[in-house]
Amino acid sequence: MGDQSEINCSSILQFTNCLILRNHSIVKDDLWVRNGKVIDPEKVFFDEKTVATKKFDCAGALISPGFIELQINGGFGVDFSHNIDDIDAGIAKVAHGLLAHGVTSFCPTLVTSTPKVYEKVLPKLKPKQGGRHGASTLGAHLEGPFISKMKKGAHDEGTIQTGFKEGVKSLLDVYGSVENACIVTLAPELDGAKDVIEWLTESGVTVSLGHSMANLQEGILAVHHGASFITHLFNAMLPFHHRDPGLVGLLSCDMSEGRTVFYGIIADGVHTHPAALRIAQRVHPEGLVLVTDAISALGLEAGTHNIGQLRMEVRDQKAYIAGTNTLCGSIATMIECVKNFKSATGCSTVEALEAATLHPAQALGLDKKIGTLNYGADADFVLLDPNELSLVSTWISGQCVHHTTIRPLHMP
Repeated sequence: MGDQSEINCSSILQFTNCLILRNHSIVKDDLWVRNGKVIDPEKVFFDEKTVATKKFDCAGALISPGFIELQINGGFGVDFSHNIDDIDAGIAKVAHGLLAHGVTSFCPTLVTSTPKVYEKVLPKLKPKQGGRHGASTLGAHLEGPFISKMKKGAHDEGTIQTGFKEGVKSLLDVYGSVENACIVTLAPELDGAKDVIEWLTESGVTVSLGHSMANLQEGILAVHHGASFITHLFNAMLPFHHRDPGLVGLLSCDMSEGRTVFYGIIADGVHTHPAALRIAQRVHPEGLVLVTDAISALGLEAGTHNIGQLRMEVRDQKAYIAGTNTLCGSIATMIECVKNFKSATGCSTVEALEAATLHPAQALGLDKKIGTLNYGADADFVLLDPNELSLVSTWISGQCVHHTTIRPLHMP
């Protein structure tokens, strides 16, 4: 990668000999960075009459915005919902591990838990700027406990809350606060959900529909009251039916005021069939957000691992309950999901990358800051092999935080 010791905040960095994903296209251009932001080179040339402090020859690499992960339960031996005694260390470990997979920001996800867990963990999940120490945290994704027992998936049935008997108070009695919440997944058919969705939306929290028995009309009503996301489409919801397509039907609904309903989808080759990926992508491509929904076994070597009270066995790039053939969750990385998605759907490289960058940023209303390489955006990006989409290096705020190889050219 080369020595970066001479680079400081005011240095002007020029990335040359590269392709750039920008404005829904891949173009041959240079990327310019200063003070951790993408800058307009014309202003540097004509207004300041200066040149780059340092050049980097990218050797034909493709520069894409960094990947944004909206649903990840843990990784590298850490489970955010269970390893709560030292959650700071757990978050730090996952944040650092994700850099090697091109993720520059993420939402640590807590599955259905007790009020005591939220009380202890949520205050630790405030947004934090990333860097060499790890990817940025955007705030928590609270997946449950206000979900349907009929679609609980792997969530603890005894901890599920089946309604909002006292409205927003019921929510706060469990969470304590939503100050550090970025996304809340709930079932819209629960009693009192409408008022809670409105309150969460007004509080700046993205409301996602999931782990639900909701029909299409209940889903539409929830969207009209502020919900804007669907959690892991096709998983933990009613299957598509021609008389009532359920939450899946939201993909084809026209929403008022130009609103977009976004949806997460797991393209790990296990949770969602390639045909289902193709259907979703062709019906509503602009709302598609790749998520891994990865568990603590992400990043662990093949073999048996003790994680909390659970023994897991990693083999054939899948995680099983030890001694069985029962899958216990995804261990795919985001870059693997991008490749799988592109292969399964036949979509363009632009479409595959934007599903892991621009779309998640748009879903959170952060697309002026991350998920793009437009002028003024954070210089969070990855260098990829343009053919294989394999990772070359990861950059946050214009600093290389993980690399395989890159050739710097020092300015005279």
